[in-house]
Amino acid sequence: MSNSTKYIFVTGGVASSLGKGIIAASLAKLLQARGYSTTIQKLDPYINIDPGTLNPYEHGECYVTDDGAETDLDLGHYERFLNVTTSQANNVTTGRIYQSVINKERRGEYLGKTVQVIPHITNEIKENIQRLGKDGKYDIIITEIGGTVGDIESLPFVEALRQMRWEFADDCIVIHLTFVPYLKAAGELKTKPTQHAVKQLLELGVQPDILCCRTEHKLDLELRKKIARFCNVVPEAVIEAMDADTIYDVPLMMQEEELDEIVLKRLNLSRKSKPDLTSWNSFLKNLKSPKSEVTIGLVGKYVELKDAYKSINEAFIHGGTANLCKVNLEWIHSEKITKGNVEEMLGHLDGVLVAPGFGSRGITGKINAVQYARENKLPFLGICLGMQCAVIEFARNVIGWDDAHTAEISPDSKRPVISLMEEQKTVSDMGGTMRLGQYKCELKPNSKIYEAYNTEVIKERHRHRFEFNSEFLGEFEKNGMKATGFNPDTGLVEVVEVEDHPWFVGVQFHPEYKSTVDTPHPLFKSFVKAVLDNKK
Repeated sequence: MSNSTKYIFVTGGVASSLGKGIIAASLAKLLQARGYSTTIQKLDPYINIDPGTLNPYEHGECYVTDDGAETDLDLGHYERFLNVTTSQANNVTTGRIYQSVINKERRGEYLGKTVQVIPHITNEIKENIQRLGKDGKYDIIITEIGGTVGDIESLPFVEALRQMRWEFADDCIVIHLTFVPYLKAAGELKTKPTQHAVKQLLELGVQPDILCCRTEHKLDLELRKKIARFCNVVPEAVIEAMDADTIYDVPLMMQEEELDEIVLKRLNLSRKSKPDLTSWNSFLKNLKSPKSEVTIGLVGKYVELKDAYKSINEAFIHGGTANLCKVNLEWIHSEKITKGNVEEMLGHLDGVLVAPGFGSRGITGKINAVQYARENKLPFLGICLGMQCAVIEFARNVIGWDDAHTAEISPDSKRPVISLMEEQKTVSDMGGTMRLGQYKCELKPNSKIYEAYNTEVIKERHRHRFEFNSEFLGEFEKNGMKATGFNPDTGLVEVVEVEDHPWFVGVQFHPEYKSTVDTPHPLFKSFVKAVLDNKK
């Protein structure tokens, strides 16, 4: 069965967290740089419908797309590397697959047939994989299968991939990511885990075409030949994936290993044009040779898990590099900040970002951090709950409303300066019911936010239930906190700024989701510049 779209599957063996997402994004970058329109999707074997209800400790951050899908954080890597937006179709979970099949069964679409994993679940998976290629928009679709081969929950996905290998014989290849550990005591690299991982894939009927081997030491030719011999691949299809200083080095490392060359050869695609990585290389050059340095405190309650704020971390890399500045992020646990130690914890910083989040844990520390940044004229950026904490802090310490709070934590507060959106009041389900996805925001001229974007209307992504309570707006403005961004359709306040401060901005949306290597986010660029200027 021939097909105009080519499919590349990326699977993982030996251990999880080897970096399938980064390998997939790096390969996509190289193919895109050769002129092939490429997209990536992630198949997640867990039964949750999406990561929206998952604890960040379990799963890292929940990434949000323009169309309001709550997705796996790997989609952030795909967008940052490719500078192309993803959607609901780029992330599919077992839960979504089963939900769809059960709904069809209830509607009688299977005409009384017994519904089974094969063919019903596998067909549903194949349909989802091919959905992105339906309108002919992409030459190549890379599909990353989450988890590790051999996991009981990923079996239907591997089976769907096995079937597609037969159905699209010349248009479908498999890249298997494995681990080649170094045993210190023996002083050598061991290939056995890779052999076992490939054997496990073979038992499921799938022969990988290319092996990407994660390793801390170089793989010599003999070792590559040994892996090739035991795993039925040609030696040049054994790709070394060494640990990198930064994830942004990986595309160049994969180019050096000729991963894109062998992929194109396997898919019978032209290899004539060389990848144009000019802008990528100049970004890397600036990243590695900054002219200045700043230290910014990231105040949040999940700081022991860096993946919980993945997009913020990367947005600082992009925004810093655009200013030829290295941003050293200091991860500060909001639960540990008290009125008594705030000076000690934040006094040495050049700027403060108060992170998004939900719930009451650590909120007092966030409010203390806001107060310190406001009173000591430290450049400040608050995102989502960070912006709401700035509003609460201002209400309490400037306007003098001691009882001001958010209705999320204190539903009986007499002054709920942050309150539940009207349409949220009847919602009882947790999943997918927030204000999600991209919305317009109109910016007021002569504001810090307008200076950052240099345009009147912006579109940013949201993920929240609670909003600035506009009935109190007059008092805030009178006291020096101005609303400088509004949703034009609802009139909701999206941005607040404090006057008489070098740079104090709180935003209800999540700017970090839209920052990429090619287009660093204007707000992060502006914030880093303000921190630099203030430091001087």
